[in-house]
Amino acid sequence: MLEHAAAIQSLIADAPPGLLPAREQMALSLGWHIILACFGVAFPSMIYVVHRRGIVRGDPVALGLAQRWAKVSAVLFAIGAVSGTVLSFEMGLLWPGLMGRFGDVLGLPFAFEGLSFFVEAIFLGIYLYGWNRMPPRRHLAMLLPMASAGVVGTFCVVSVNAWMNNPTGFRIVAGEVTDVNPWRAMFNDGVWLQFAHMWVGAFMVVGFIVAGVYAAGMLRGRRDAHHRLGFRVPFVFATVAALAQPLIGHVLGLRVGDTQPSKLAAFELATTTESPSPLRLGGVLIDGKVHGSIDIPLLGSIISRNSFTKPVKGLDTIPAADQPPVNITHLAFQSMVGIGTLLALVVVLFWWALWRRRDLTDSLWFLRFAVVAGPLAVIALECGWIATEVGRQPWVVWGILRTRDAASLSTGLWWSYAGAFVVYAGMTVGAVVVLRSMARRWRAGEEDLPSPYGPEGTPVGQARS
Repeated sequence: MLEHAAAIQSLIADAPPGLLPAREQMALSLGWHIILACFGVAFPSMIYVVHRRGIVRGDPVALGLAQRWAKVSAVLFAIGAVSGTVLSFEMGLLWPGLMGRFGDVLGLPFAFEGLSFFVEAIFLGIYLYGWNRMPPRRHLAMLLPMASAGVVGTFCVVSVNAWMNNPTGFRIVAGEVTDVNPWRAMFNDGVWLQFAHMWVGAFMVVGFIVAGVYAAGMLRGRRDAHHRLGFRVPFVFATVAALAQPLIGHVLGLRVGDTQPSKLAAFELATTTESPSPLRLGGVLIDGKVHGSIDIPLLGSIISRNSFTKPVKGLDTIPAADQPPVNITHLAFQSMVGIGTLLALVVVLFWWALWRRRDLTDSLWFLRFAVVAGPLAVIALECGWIATEVGRQPWVVWGILRTRDAASLSTGLWWSYAGAFVVYAGMTVGAVVVLRSMARRWRAGEEDLPSPYGPEGTPVGQARS
């Protein structure tokens, strides 16, 4: 253990001055922006469902929901545009060793992400200002390219992260990156599973958050058709996502065992190779020993390796310099899995009770949990990204480029971090103030709030046929 501690201390001592502030700023920016990205992926689909219901059934409640959610989507999109712009500059500012060397490899997905952003913005604007100015079905169709652009943009960003875990599409000759194939890099071996995990996670986050807003209203006695439909639609999306996510995560975890054994060892807190491997719930690694865990025999091999005997490779087989921060990775991973499992069990309980002709939205304890489910889904999403990013360390490009070699050498990045913190704090306060103001005005009876820079509107339901 003394050798291990000395190796870690040596890594810290040799780190460039920009490494720590770059990591902190990137964690802040990505952790903040990813929530807005989830709304860009999932919210248009939910708006489409209620809008289509309003047209097909002539339901004014559903049309009212669609219009309100569109206004909220516009606010979140505007804020996301700012945070996304900050991120685009941060890639070059904080990680010049990565972008300077592999910019040609990563340029294609970033270019497509930019195009997707503009397509989403264009059709969001058309949809937002098209109320009562377009034929209803044509207006509804504007959501389709908007939703598609959000998904494509997210795929492009996730493909970059998947490439960092599965680098391909280039060769290194005499220390130089050559024979670049950006399409191969973009569609690398890990992209589909990682994107599916993120895509489904977005529906979990948005579904539970939006459902929780209406659950909070129902707790305050607002049990009208507006609140019941506003709860039910996103909760259905969240249900499907919560049940699909464990299956996708399991398949993705199996692949991690083959491609990144050190990450899986940290996930499972496997200090030595055991056959079969136990499942360790909780616990921390202190001085090379696991403390406070609950070990369940066999289950580690079954879940992580799809086998009754196949072992999880132990940390003792991995050089100390190549090991990730074990405790952070392990606890983040288990928090994600634990919260995801809890949410899946609760949605199963809800629909089972409804099948038995008992509506749990009449239960105060269920509504209280529904309010908390949104923040829990956010925590699970953040923990998932912490697990995958911290678990990849010390590599920024797996097996090729170490994080410290990609970081900036600048000594002034703490000022950049402070500036980013102020920007994100300001946007958070602004979003809360604006959204609370909108909700207050809606409760007061103002159905058609004006859109920024938009033409004067007419009440919902008076659209031309």
